[in-house]
Amino acid sequence: MSDIFSGAKLVVVKVGSALLVDGDKGELRREWLASLCADVAALKQNGAQVILVSSGSIALGRRLLGLPAGALRLEESQAAAAAGQVRLAEAYADIFAQVGIVAAQVLLTFGDTEERRRYLNARATLGTLIELGAVPVINENDTVATAEIKFGDNDRLGARVASMMGADRLVLLSDVDGLYTANPALDPSATHIPEVTAITDAIEGMAGDSISGFGRGGMTSKLIAARIAMGAGCDVILARGDSRNPLSAIAGGARHTVFRASLTPAAARKRWIAGVLHAQGALVIDEGAVRALKDGKSLLPAGIRQIDGRFERGDAVLVRDRDGREVARGLAAYNAADAERIAGKRTVEIEAILGYRGRDEMIHRDDLVLTGNGA
Repeated sequence: MSDIFSGAKLVVVKVGSALLVDGDKGELRREWLASLCADVAALKQNGAQVILVSSGSIALGRRLLGLPAGALRLEESQAAAAAGQVRLAEAYADIFAQVGIVAAQVLLTFGDTEERRRYLNARATLGTLIELGAVPVINENDTVATAEIKFGDNDRLGARVASMMGADRLVLLSDVDGLYTANPALDPSATHIPEVTAITDAIEGMAGDSISGFGRGGMTSKLIAARIAMGAGCDVILARGDSRNPLSAIAGGARHTVFRASLTPAAARKRWIAGVLHAQGALVIDEGAVRALKDGKSLLPAGIRQIDGRFERGDAVLVRDRDGREVARGLAAYNAADAERIAGKRTVEIEAILGYRGRDEMIHRDDLVLTGNGA
């Protein structure tokens, strides 16, 4: 599988309810899901890791529980999600197993991508899963989320996951084959837009409602998702997904809209780190560490001579040389208290000092950008 996925290291695929669940019967479309899993296997064989963001639990659960058609009360939606998620996870596990892939269920809430500690824990868990060859299948934790703390739809959840994980591509499989100048179901003169490089007011004005009426998303939510992902350096592909092997179809030239990011994920992350206005602390490093950073290496505890400020793991900190000049900015892998304990120590000593095995680096090179006069 190549073309639009060529060179991608991590692809996040969002699957809508209308694709997974037969709207008339309320049953899982297993043959379609099997074709999607085959596409995922092909992507992995070509060197890309894959994360799925999957709707469908409420649509499946409402049939299992005999809930009526139409809008559900919050507690009914949560009950449907609880029942449907079991069936959905079981289906993913069984079908992926047939192509030699382990599926892993991950349920997220809005706070998991907003609160720093939970964000870091979620990112670490997902990163470990894909390193081990598994395919995380993510859904919003509808059983506990309330209207005030929800993503609202899985388009935005997919974008948050893509941003969090530094994905190269976000694929929004939907009931439409891309963005049109107007809603094609209402306006026969609407024309397809194959590529978008910036989400302008004019682009936003083209958004219409979901034509399936089955999911919670719509074109507006897809544009919001695209804005989030593009800001993180991730290209977004909006395509129709109801035919079998939808990813293969996109790679083969099926109509879609691609929202192109102007930066790579790594460059977008570096720009964000460099632009942090309020660093929570500072690390003073020796001359050897300064040279190492200029050579593109990570900052190790051994090169740190002083810790200033109070910061938590994942907070932005300044890196200064012994003359007080700013050398770099980065995201700390340890909080200030633990950083003080391991400053100046060798990496092999960290576990004995802290009582747990943390990261080898104080700031990994992927989380660090050279700045200031010291650079």
